[in-house]
Order: sequence, then C-alpha cells, then structure tokens
Amino acid sequence: MFDVLVYLYENYWRPDACPDHAQLTRKLSAVGFESDEIQEALSWLDGLASAAESHDGIQGADSLRVYTLAEQDHLGDESVGFISFLESAGVLRPPMREIVVDRAMAIPGGPVPLEDLKIIVLMVFWSLGEEPDALILDELFVDAADRLIH
Repeated sequence: MFDVLVYLYENYWRPDACPDHAQLTRKLSAVGFESDEIQEALSWLDGLASAAESHDGIQGADSLRVYTLAEQDHLGDESVGFISFLESAGVLRPPMREIVVDRAMAIPGGPVPLEDLKIIVLMVFWSLGEEPDALILDELFVDAADRLIH
C-alpha cells in the first residue's frame, strides 16, 4: 500500500489532480501494482479525505495531545516521538497531527514503522495541498543511516 501512496505523491501534485478511482485503478495496475494493494491504498486515501474534511478550518494553535494506551501501542514509541518532534519544530499543527494519528491508526498491525509514518505525514501534507519545507522533506525522505554528519 505504501508504494502506491508514494507513487501518487510523486506523480500527482494534489489529490484533485488524480483521476477518478476506476481510471486511477487502471493506471496503477498498468504500472504494476497489485489489485489488493491498490484497493487498500484507495480506501486509505478515502479515509484521509474524510479526516482532512472534518479538520478543515480548525486552527488549534495550542493543544496538548495525550495518547491513549491503544494509540501508544499501535503507533509505537518511535512514531509518537517523531510526531512530537514535528510538532515542536512547528511543522505539524495540531489539526494535522490529529489527521496523522487517525490515518496511522487505520494501518493494520503495529507498531507503525517510522518509515511508514513518514509517508503518512507526507500524504497528510499532500491531501491539504501543502508542501513541507526543504529541511522537513529531507527528514521525511532521507534515511538517517545515509546522512553525512559534518
């Protein structure tokens, strides 16, 4: 599923630039994605669109997020820490954080791997028509093991 999401992020500027589900399914199949992977990604994207709509216009600048035990177990310490890092850096506003948590909780299994959470964060920005700044994009795309320390 995450490969499909990355493909969409790289090939469509915004969700409204994507064709309808039937045409998109055909395009993704032609590229080589499996049918079940496509359906899972499209279903997840429908949930993302709903979550983005329900949080549209909410500007909670100051809010404290307390994770439930189920959220902590499902997200894992590394993902919760990364979400907190993005918030403290001023990159992830509280409404966006809630969408990230909602979409991460929709992923089966757990804890959510950090690499998958980073894709979720990118897709939230994408769904809202926002682009994170270059340093955050670097944080989301470059594997920590591949970074050069100066």
